[in-house]
Amino acid sequence: MKRVFAVTAVLALLCLGSLARADVFNLGPGLTNLETVSVGDAGNAVDYRYCRVEGNIYCGSVPYTYNIGKYEVTAGQYTAFLNAVAKTDSYGLYNASMLSSVYGCKIQQTGISGDYSYSVASDYANRPVNYVSFWDSCRFANWLSNGQKSGASDATTTEDGAYSLYGYTGLDGRSIQRNVNWNWAVTNEDEWYKAAYYKGGGTNAGYWQFPTQSDATPGRDLDDVSGNNANYYDRNIDPYVEYPIQSPYYTTVAGEFQNSDSAYGTFDQGGNVWEWSETFFDPINSADCVIRGGGFEFYIMFLSPGDYGGGTAYSEDETTGFRVVQAVPEPSSFIAGAALMMPLLARRRRRGK
Repeated sequence: MKRVFAVTAVLALLCLGSLARADVFNLGPGLTNLETVSVGDAGNAVDYRYCRVEGNIYCGSVPYTYNIGKYEVTAGQYTAFLNAVAKTDSYGLYNASMLSSVYGCKIQQTGISGDYSYSVASDYANRPVNYVSFWDSCRFANWLSNGQKSGASDATTTEDGAYSLYGYTGLDGRSIQRNVNWNWAVTNEDEWYKAAYYKGGGTNAGYWQFPTQSDATPGRDLDDVSGNNANYYDRNIDPYVEYPIQSPYYTTVAGEFQNSDSAYGTFDQGGNVWEWSETFFDPINSADCVIRGGGFEFYIMFLSPGDYGGGTAYSEDETTGFRVVQAVPEPSSFIAGAALMMPLLARRRRRGK
């Protein structure tokens, strides 16, 4: 992945180790365990502490209520997606490094094109998926929007929904924007930023420095129930134990760090894996998408709101996954729906007399 960082270049450190293969289980089409939390305080103030230099952008204000994934999309959830739509895998939704790399999320593809099936190691199913591109993430969101249907990748499954893709897999996808009547989508930068850092409870509540409801630097203690912990790289620790913090796993299980959630109840928006956003890094001069949150082999500074990265939309690597958002209907739509139903209910009552 090509990355453009707001600070100095980041070290990509290799830490090779042995990975014991665990039992695998198959996840069929559809999924029921994608939890979301509500993000309210619509119309909240932006975070004026930091300005993203590309375009002089201040982040964090969202004018509507929305739901966001409580956790990063997991390898188990992505496996269900692959089994539903990638028997042929026309758009490269599966990356062999998911299985072969020491960093991979251990999803395995078996069979031949037209009859591929997918399984995931049981001890990786609830860890974040990685080796996914931005376009993979968009297709996952479209699949959710279309009711998690099984079948070829077409307009009824992956190619239409929040994003009108119709086979697109290229680099410069700046013309592909979230459709107006979206249901599920990949987070945009403001949605992601607000869910991570905003304190909530009003429209001028302010922002935390870390997505763990804290201004203090998070620790990395998996057993600390007091909170404020995350999965990131720390160069100040003995180099032989810098990471992974839970050998042999480089990523941690969704929600592993107790009491380390954001004000809205999201987990792992700091560390674990970077997360794609649908916001382009510099819409005028660059086709890279903003990525947020840092990852298991990146320093603590990338967990804070002032630091971020950018990645080419088609690239796939071990440190990047994604999170989804769900639209919440406006109250007016419920009122309109109720108004439409009233005559029908009245007719039923009359007929029942």
